[in-house]
Amino acid sequence: MPAATVLSSVSTQGIDARDRLAFWEHHNAEALVGLTCRTYEADGLIARQVNLGFGAVRVADISGNAHVIERPPGLVRSRPKDATFVSLLLEGEAFFYHPGGCLTLAPGDVVVYRTDRPYLFGFGRSMRQLLIDVPHGMFEERCAGVAADSPRLITGPGPGTSAAGARALRSLLLGAVTAPAAAGEAVGDQVLDLVETLGSGRGAPVSAARLLVATTYVSDHLQDRALCADAVARAVGVTTRHLNRAFAAEGTTVTELIRTSRLERARRDLTRTGADADRIGDVAGRWCFSSQAHFTRLFRDAFGCTPTQYRAAQSSGS
Repeated sequence: MPAATVLSSVSTQGIDARDRLAFWEHHNAEALVGLTCRTYEADGLIARQVNLGFGAVRVADISGNAHVIERPPGLVRSRPKDATFVSLLLEGEAFFYHPGGCLTLAPGDVVVYRTDRPYLFGFGRSMRQLLIDVPHGMFEERCAGVAADSPRLITGPGPGTSAAGARALRSLLLGAVTAPAAAGEAVGDQVLDLVETLGSGRGAPVSAARLLVATTYVSDHLQDRALCADAVARAVGVTTRHLNRAFAAEGTTVTELIRTSRLERARRDLTRTGADADRIGDVAGRWCFSSQAHFTRLFRDAFGCTPTQYRAAQSSGS
């Protein structure tokens, strides 16, 4: 599997404050897209950007203090770029102004927009975003159900596929930018599958993207006693039968994923700092096991010892 490529990594920290905006504009014009930048911060623009290549798909990890970037009509003409950007806001608050209106973004929101149209992207405080850069022709082919003629939010906080999908996309991208060598070029395909699933609201029930959304939903709701295969299927937007078929192809079931994930969280709790104050029954209840006896039986089946024996062994260092 070809490894992902670190294309560039820059920061304005070592640049004279008077030259930071020009430096940032020049770097973005070469590495990402032509734009102008402004800030009213007393220390000037403090920003960092890492650009990674996953085949034809690129991902930019961008963080900085409060600032505004703009791609005005003149730059659209003089510095053309035929791409679609998918921006996932990780931290801060933002607004996206374009000829058709203004969108507001909170952490977890994803906005899709084209680079051959003018826009202004503003960040009112310290921010971090993961920006997916896709050639427009590839985006239209791979994400046919996600209209990008006009900028749009395709996810946001809340229940259902949108929130779970945003979490899955966030997890996938953070893993890729943290360890690009281990991620490989396949991440680009996985990202596009997720964007298509999120933006169109459809997709093959057995797709890797929907499996990732389902797995993320389970991880987010392990302390919810109502978590079950039916609840996960509703959140992902498929039938329970289709979801179970998808997990069966992976050698497991939704119910087994929920059980093993809860057992793993409980195992960690048994030896975390201050865990001695927790009774075994407290741990069992926290992770929604029906009783201490039920928890003990499942724990022994999974790890070969009882929760009490496991805690004692870890405490003694054996």
